[in-house]
Amino acid sequence: MFEKFASDAREAVIRAQDAARTTGSDHVGAEHLLVGAVTTPESVAARSLTRLGLRPGDVVVLVRHLPTEALDDEALASVGVDLEAVRAQAEATFGPGALDGSRTPPRRGHLPLDGAAKKTLEVALREALRFKQRRIDSGHLLFACARLDDTRAHRVLAQLGVTPQGLRQAVIATWADGPDGAS
Repeated sequence: MFEKFASDAREAVIRAQDAARTTGSDHVGAEHLLVGAVTTPESVAARSLTRLGLRPGDVVVLVRHLPTEALDDEALASVGVDLEAVRAQAEATFGPGALDGSRTPPRRGHLPLDGAAKKTLEVALREALRFKQRRIDSGHLLFACARLDDTRAHRVLAQLGVTPQGLRQAVIATWADGPDGAS
Protein backbone atom coordinates (compact mmCIF):
# COMPACT_ATOMS: atom_id res chain seq x y z
CA MET A 1 0.00 0.00 0.00
CA PHE A 2 2.86 2.42 0.77
CA GLU A 3 3.87 2.48 -2.89
CA LYS A 4 0.69 4.53 -3.45
CA PHE A 5 1.81 7.17 -0.93
CA ALA A 6 3.01 10.58 -2.08
CA SER A 7 6.22 11.78 -0.46
CA ASP A 8 4.41 13.89 2.15
CA ALA A 9 2.31 10.91 3.27
CA ARG A 10 5.41 8.71 3.53
CA GLU A 11 7.12 11.38 5.60
CA ALA A 12 3.98 11.64 7.75
CA VAL A 13 4.16 7.93 8.60
CA ILE A 14 7.84 8.26 9.52
CA ARG A 15 7.06 11.28 11.69
CA ALA A 16 4.16 9.36 13.26
CA GLN A 17 6.68 6.78 14.48
CA ASP A 18 8.69 9.58 16.10
CA ALA A 19 5.56 11.13 17.61
CA ALA A 20 4.58 7.79 19.15
CA ARG A 21 8.04 7.37 20.68
CA THR A 22 7.97 10.94 22.00
CA THR A 23 4.70 10.27 23.82
CA GLY A 24 6.06 7.01 25.21
CA SER A 25 3.68 4.85 23.22
CA ASP A 26 4.54 1.32 22.16
CA HIS A 27 2.44 1.65 19.00
CA VAL A 28 1.45 4.19 16.36
CA GLY A 29 -2.12 5.41 16.75
CA ALA A 30 -4.30 7.59 14.55
CA GLU A 31 -3.31 10.58 16.69
CA HIS A 32 0.34 9.97 15.80
CA LEU A 33 -0.53 9.82 12.09
CA LEU A 34 -2.30 13.16 12.53
CA VAL A 35 0.81 14.67 14.14
CA GLY A 36 3.01 13.21 11.40
CA ALA A 37 0.77 14.62 8.66
CA VAL A 38 0.60 18.15 10.00
CA THR A 39 4.26 18.42 11.07
CA THR A 40 5.64 17.41 7.69
CA PRO A 41 6.87 20.76 6.29
CA GLU A 42 4.94 22.07 3.29
CA SER A 43 2.70 18.99 3.26
CA VAL A 44 -0.87 19.24 2.06
CA ALA A 45 -1.97 18.60 5.66
CA ALA A 46 0.23 21.34 7.14
CA ARG A 47 -0.85 23.89 4.53
CA SER A 48 -4.51 22.93 4.99
CA LEU A 49 -4.23 23.31 8.75
CA THR A 50 -2.71 26.77 8.27
CA ARG A 51 -5.60 27.63 5.96
CA LEU A 52 -7.91 26.81 8.90
CA GLY A 53 -6.00 29.26 11.11
CA LEU A 54 -4.21 26.55 13.10
CA ARG A 55 -0.58 25.59 13.57
CA PRO A 56 0.95 22.11 13.68
CA GLY A 57 2.05 22.86 17.24
CA ASP A 58 -1.62 23.13 18.26
CA VAL A 59 -2.11 19.49 17.26
CA VAL A 60 1.14 18.34 18.86
CA VAL A 61 0.26 19.92 22.21
CA LEU A 62 -3.18 18.31 22.31
CA VAL A 63 -1.84 14.88 21.36
CA ARG A 64 0.81 15.09 24.06
CA HIS A 65 -1.90 15.90 26.61
CA LEU A 66 -4.31 13.14 25.64
CA PRO A 67 -5.05 10.89 28.60
CA THR A 68 -3.06 7.71 28.54
CA GLU A 69 -4.80 4.52 27.64
CA ALA A 70 -4.11 3.15 31.10
CA LEU A 71 -6.15 0.48 32.79
CA ASP A 72 -9.39 1.95 34.16
CA ASP A 73 -10.19 0.38 37.52
CA GLU A 74 -13.73 1.79 37.60
CA ALA A 75 -14.57 0.40 34.16
CA LEU A 76 -13.08 -2.96 35.06
CA ALA A 77 -14.96 -3.03 38.38
CA SER A 78 -18.22 -2.45 36.50
CA VAL A 79 -17.70 -5.83 34.81
CA GLY A 80 -16.58 -7.58 37.98
CA VAL A 81 -12.80 -7.29 37.65
CA ASP A 82 -10.81 -6.16 40.69
CA LEU A 83 -7.84 -4.36 39.16
CA GLU A 84 -5.92 -4.26 42.43
CA ALA A 85 -6.20 -8.03 42.79
CA VAL A 86 -5.07 -8.54 39.19
CA ARG A 87 -2.21 -6.06 39.71
CA ALA A 88 -1.10 -7.83 42.92
CA GLN A 89 -1.10 -11.23 41.18
CA ALA A 90 0.76 -9.90 38.14
CA GLU A 91 3.38 -8.22 40.31
CA ALA A 92 3.78 -11.34 42.45
CA THR A 93 4.39 -13.35 39.28
CA PHE A 94 6.27 -10.89 37.04
CA GLY A 95 7.59 -8.23 39.39
CA PRO A 96 6.71 -4.64 40.32
CA GLY A 97 5.17 -2.54 37.56
CA ALA A 98 4.24 -5.54 35.42
CA LEU A 99 0.93 -3.96 34.32
CA ASP A 100 2.32 -0.45 34.01
CA GLY A 101 4.79 -1.13 31.25
CA SER A 102 7.41 0.51 33.45
CA ARG A 103 9.66 -2.52 33.17
CA THR A 104 9.75 -2.36 29.37
CA PRO A 105 12.33 0.00 27.88
CA PRO A 106 11.17 2.21 25.01
CA ARG A 107 11.06 0.31 21.73
CA ARG A 108 13.57 1.07 19.08
CA GLY A 109 12.98 0.52 15.41
CA HIS A 110 9.56 0.15 13.87
CA LEU A 111 6.51 0.56 16.11
CA PRO A 112 3.40 -1.38 15.06
CA LEU A 113 0.25 0.40 13.92
CA ASP A 114 -2.75 -0.03 16.19
CA GLY A 115 -6.22 -0.75 14.82
CA ALA A 116 -7.17 2.93 14.60
CA ALA A 117 -4.01 3.77 12.63
CA LYS A 118 -4.61 0.88 10.22
CA LYS A 119 -8.20 2.01 9.72
CA THR A 120 -6.99 5.59 9.15
CA LEU A 121 -4.66 4.43 6.37
CA GLU A 122 -7.46 2.34 4.85
CA VAL A 123 -9.87 5.30 4.86
CA ALA A 124 -7.13 7.55 3.40
CA LEU A 125 -6.86 5.12 0.48
CA ARG A 126 -10.64 5.19 0.04
CA GLU A 127 -10.57 8.99 0.05
CA ALA A 128 -7.91 9.03 -2.69
CA LEU A 129 -10.02 6.65 -4.76
CA ARG A 130 -13.11 8.74 -4.12
CA PHE A 131 -11.35 11.77 -5.58
CA LYS A 132 -10.02 9.62 -8.44
CA GLN A 133 -6.44 10.35 -7.42
CA ARG A 134 -3.60 7.91 -7.97
CA ARG A 135 -1.62 8.75 -4.83
CA ILE A 136 -2.43 9.11 -1.16
CA ASP A 137 -1.14 12.36 0.28
CA SER A 138 -1.28 13.87 3.74
CA GLY A 139 -4.57 15.56 2.85
CA HIS A 140 -6.17 12.13 2.54
CA LEU A 141 -4.74 11.25 5.94
CA LEU A 142 -6.40 14.36 7.35
CA PHE A 143 -9.72 13.38 5.75
CA ALA A 144 -9.47 9.97 7.39
CA CYS A 145 -8.68 11.47 10.80
CA ALA A 146 -11.73 13.70 10.52
CA ARG A 147 -14.02 10.92 9.30
CA LEU A 148 -13.18 8.28 11.91
CA ASP A 149 -15.03 9.77 14.85
CA ASP A 150 -14.05 7.02 17.29
CA THR A 151 -10.33 7.83 17.19
CA ARG A 152 -8.10 9.99 19.33
CA ALA A 153 -7.10 11.91 16.17
CA HIS A 154 -10.72 12.89 15.57
CA ARG A 155 -11.00 13.99 19.20
CA VAL A 156 -7.98 16.29 18.76
CA LEU A 157 -9.40 17.83 15.59
CA ALA A 158 -12.76 18.36 17.30
CA GLN A 159 -11.04 20.06 20.27
CA LEU A 160 -9.45 22.45 17.79
CA GLY A 161 -12.86 23.21 16.30
CA VAL A 162 -12.10 21.47 13.01
CA THR A 163 -15.15 20.02 11.29
CA PRO A 164 -14.97 17.37 8.57
CA GLN A 165 -16.64 19.79 6.13
CA GLY A 166 -14.27 22.66 6.93
CA LEU A 167 -11.28 20.37 6.67
CA ARG A 168 -12.46 19.00 3.33
CA GLN A 169 -12.80 22.54 1.94
CA ALA A 170 -9.34 23.48 3.20
CA VAL A 171 -7.67 20.41 1.67
CA ILE A 172 -9.42 20.84 -1.68
CA ALA A 173 -8.37 24.50 -1.75
CA THR A 174 -4.80 23.49 -0.88
CA TRP A 175 -4.74 20.98 -3.73
CA ALA A 176 -5.93 23.71 -6.08
CA ASP A 177 -3.15 26.05 -4.89
CA GLY A 178 -0.02 24.02 -5.06
CA PRO A 179 2.25 21.87 -7.13
CA ASP A 180 2.37 19.31 -4.31
CA GLY A 181 -1.35 18.61 -4.56
CA ALA A 182 -2.79 15.17 -5.19
CA SER A 183 -2.35 13.64 -8.60
